[in-house]
This record gives sequence, structure tokens and C-alpha cells, in this order.
Amino acid sequence: MSSTLSGTTILMSGGSRGIGLAIALRAARDGANVAVLAKTDTPHPTLAGTVHTAVEQIEAAGGRGLAVVGDVRNDDDVARAVERTIDRFGGIDVVVNNASAIDTRTTTAIDMKRYDLMADINVRGTFLLSRLSIESLSRSANPHILTLSPPLNLTPYWAGKHLAYTMAKYGMSLTTLGLAEELRDRGIGVNSLWPCTLIDTAAIRAMPGGEQLVRAARRPAIMADAAHAVLVRDAATTTGNFFTDEQVLREAGVTDFRPYSLGAAEHELLPDIFLSDGSDDPSNDRRRADSGH
Repeated sequence: MSSTLSGTTILMSGGSRGIGLAIALRAARDGANVAVLAKTDTPHPTLAGTVHTAVEQIEAAGGRGLAVVGDVRNDDDVARAVERTIDRFGGIDVVVNNASAIDTRTTTAIDMKRYDLMADINVRGTFLLSRLSIESLSRSANPHILTLSPPLNLTPYWAGKHLAYTMAKYGMSLTTLGLAEELRDRGIGVNSLWPCTLIDTAAIRAMPGGEQLVRAARRPAIMADAAHAVLVRDAATTTGNFFTDEQVLREAGVTDFRPYSLGAAEHELLPDIFLSDGSDDPSNDRRRADSGH
């Protein structure tokens, strides 16, 4: 397979900022086409970036961009994003399910409005965007669906820690598991990708103590490079995997992750959630932070 995404058309949910934007810009440097479906038509009071500024950055990086203002929870918006991407670029080669909402409150603390928000964006949005793209993906030479969701870790700790959020993220991962099997005969590679450590995002910085947390985080570039390494693989033989960023990059020959750090030593980095059995909970004198994905 080619080691470049040049000429590849990517349809991404979210992507105005953070990990999604980093993935888009990494692909753009290869000369990819990137369509971004996001609600951020106008600047947020506290968060930088809109769907329009994302496209400006994509084109400045060497790619071709398409801004689609819409909500992944809305059927018509998602259908319009698929249609406009095909009309503009001739098809879809890659779907990146990046849009996600987070609320890590416990069952008795969370309200159903927030529960529904996470279920609709994370699970339904991932399912819908993937579903509506299958026909076009089937005509691609190397079709991929990549979802930013964790391995299906059924250790009871993570369900008990923040049940509503865990169900929402695992719903995304179940979509990967099911579509990988369902679409295997079509040659569509369906995989998930998750970071081993905390990643510096606006969501993290907005959390209480967020500015301190990100000092022990890595830059979004590590996820961008890992996503790129997955998407240039042969889709027909790369499917049904729950990759971590470190795993993918090691397989690509990367041995030094220090350039991705914001300054913390490797042993000082905060591990991401869902990857352990919970024995490293803060109550056991180990540091952990919710990731904001």
C-alpha cells in the first residue's frame, strides 16, 4: 500500500480543534481531501476554532477542504455531509468518527439530558455517519472507517466509575466490532484508535485543574501520526482492531515518543482511561485523569 494519503478523501465528524483537527492536518500535508462536519459555524466564547478555520488550516497545509455545518445527531445534516463530500471530491475513502461528548459524573449525579447527548453524539452519530458512507466506501480502492474509541475493557471498574460515559464510548467501540465483521467481505477496514496517555485538548484544559493536567499530557500529534499509520494500511487486512497510538507507531518503527510530550518525562505522563483494570485509581495513590475524548 502507499505510504501517503495523497488524493484520499476523508469525511470527519467534529474536527474544528483538538485531535480531530490534528488528524485532518496530518492528512492534508499528504495532499488529502478533508470534509469536516461540525456545528461550529461561529466562534465559541471560550474554545478556539470553527469548521471554517479548520478548512482554512487544511488548505494551508496542502490539502483540499470542505466545511459542512451540521450536527452529527441530525439525520439530514449527516446525509448532506455525505452527499456534499461525494459531489465535491467524487467519493469517500475514509470516515473518521471523531465527534464525541464527555460527562464522567456518576449515575445519580448525571441528568438524562447529558446522558442523551452522549448517546446521540457518540453512539448514534458514529453509527449513522458510518452507515450512510458505506455505499461510497465500497467503491474506494482502500476504504477505512476509523473511530476514536477505546478497547472494550469489561473490567467492572470502568462501568462503575462513570457508567453513562462508559456506555457511550463502548457503544462507539461496539460499532467498530460489528461493522468490521459485517463489512469484511466488502474490504472495508473498520478500526478504533485510543491514546495510551492523556492528550492536550481544549476539553482537558477546561476541566478543574486542567492547565496542570496538560503538563503531563502528550500533543495531539501522536494521535494524528497514529491515525495516518492506520489509514495507509491495506484496509482488507486491517480490520476489527482496537489500536492504541503507541502500538501503531511502534509497528511503524517509532521508538522515541518524547517529541510528542509537552515537557513531562515519560514516567510522569498520565495514563488514559479504559486501558487498565482500575488498580491505578487515585485512591491507590496513583494518578489518573479522565481524557476528555
